[in-house]
Amino acid sequence: MASGSEHVPVLLHPALDGLDISGTDIVVDATYGRGGHSRGILERLNENGRLVVVDQDPEAISHAREHLGNDRRVTIWHGSFADLDLMARETEVDGRVNGLLLDLGVSSPQLDSPERGFSFREDGPLDMRMNPGVGESAADWLARADEADIARVIKEYGEERFARRIARSIVMARADEPIERTAQLAAIVARAAGPSPAGRHPATRTFQGIRIHINDELGALDRALESGMAILAPGGRMAVISFHSLEDRRVKLAFRRLSSPPPASRRMPVAPEFTPRLRLIGRKVRPSESELDANPRARSACLRIAEKLSGDSP
Repeated sequence: MASGSEHVPVLLHPALDGLDISGTDIVVDATYGRGGHSRGILERLNENGRLVVVDQDPEAISHAREHLGNDRRVTIWHGSFADLDLMARETEVDGRVNGLLLDLGVSSPQLDSPERGFSFREDGPLDMRMNPGVGESAADWLARADEADIARVIKEYGEERFARRIARSIVMARADEPIERTAQLAAIVARAAGPSPAGRHPATRTFQGIRIHINDELGALDRALESGMAILAPGGRMAVISFHSLEDRRVKLAFRRLSSPPPASRRMPVAPEFTPRLRLIGRKVRPSESELDANPRARSACLRIAEKLSGDSP
């Protein structure tokens, strides 16, 4: 198995500064990956602080156990960030979390390991599952999905304008042989979509769309945002790093819904009572030029931070 490249944490200092971590805090890194953010968090905690690391990827959990398993401040929980409420109950931090970090998307080791099936640049089994032991692989889904469903996924989640053409090509190709390898799918998409702007592979958006569907990434994010709010202590902060517009839009709308009253309606002469549950901390943060020079994969990242108000209860 390929070891994968080192994962460089994105927006590390803006995220940790935004969380405003103090030495005795309870902090949850809900997307451990390869621990870049977790190591930064631990540097800000003293011996009385606590870090809970969460990941659904078994390889990430193995990495956490190897590198942080002997640190008595650290609790390791294997599961999806969609189940933060369950995690909080099992680790006894419900309503006591001072900082919660969500770093969305795919980690560098996942992208760079052909065996995981995320990459369109290297050939491997067409899997794409964050947790290979759970759910349906991309290959299995593509083998059974109808053309309309494939087109919908590629269009909605990949924001690919040639979704129908690509879906038709996939269905035609699978009639000749099963699509079981990433290189197969990438070649089919490239022929159907044609050349892309310089620097972007023509299969980029299709792979993104299928990956999001296979892992129910947007549904998991919605559940994480709601349950994440609940497990925070009053004054606790949530930081979310997203990597494409579909994710960022959901974070933005969720934070707005919990921090600002709904727009006034002409049909309602009296505005409904509204009690905010969140306070927005600053504006959306993007990577600096120096970070982009050091880590080009950070180019689409953005960070949003919100604080739970003391009047809200878990």
